[in-house]
Amino acid sequence: MSTPGEVGRRLRFGSATDTGRVRDHNEDAVLAEGTVFVVADGMGGHAAGEVASGIVVETMRELVGRDGLTTAEVTGQVLQANERILASVAAHPEQRGMGTTATGLVLVTHEDRAQWAVFNVGDSRAYRLLGDDLGRVTVDHSEVQELVDAGIITAAEAQVHPARNVVTRSLGAPLAHDPDLWVVPLTPGERFLVCSDGLTNEVADEQVRAILQAHPEPRDAADELVRAAVAAGGRDNVSVVVVALDDADVDAELAGDR
Repeated sequence: MSTPGEVGRRLRFGSATDTGRVRDHNEDAVLAEGTVFVVADGMGGHAAGEVASGIVVETMRELVGRDGLTTAEVTGQVLQANERILASVAAHPEQRGMGTTATGLVLVTHEDRAQWAVFNVGDSRAYRLLGDDLGRVTVDHSEVQELVDAGIITAAEAQVHPARNVVTRSLGAPLAHDPDLWVVPLTPGERFLVCSDGLTNEVADEQVRAILQAHPEPRDAADELVRAAVAAGGRDNVSVVVVALDDADVDAELAGDR
């Protein structure tokens, strides 16, 4: 399933998700609406992960259409999503153990300018492509990322490590830390990718970059990225959002669209 979208003439986006070849249902949830873009990768099985990721998306959807969003509001909304997941578990004990990642991109006003707020809890990721340079904005909250940071294993070894799916932070438990958040200036011509690990566990960054460059329309890029992950094995649900910021007076145009 894929979804296209556009804000004015300057911000284009598309999303796609697939259950994959192994799982019997999709626990991912995706939001691509207005200037709010989120991927949540649910965990817990028996539809509980699906509930947690759905709560994240519905909570973050409340930001759509709000003027002058701040980074504090984005952080607060992610924390609100966590509280709602905990409340759902309290009301429905059969959901105990459910959780979800939450990663996304939101247009905010920061230092009197329109800028991106990129947030993350867990091991879903956000990438930024500018020209030929594909860089990861987020840092995984995972056991293998800690091993890589400590110099114990390489990034290549992390891709096949038996603990590669073990996250060290997620929504669905009391949080010891606020979500990670980065403020990124808007740059005409840039594209962002927000994705679950169903993509990054199957498709190498170089192939991701090649697909993004080969498909300038975000919906087409999203569809092709999901197809590539499923073709490579599809061992997990896979979800992506692609956002393209076209050449423009981006501050003026997007401020008007919001």
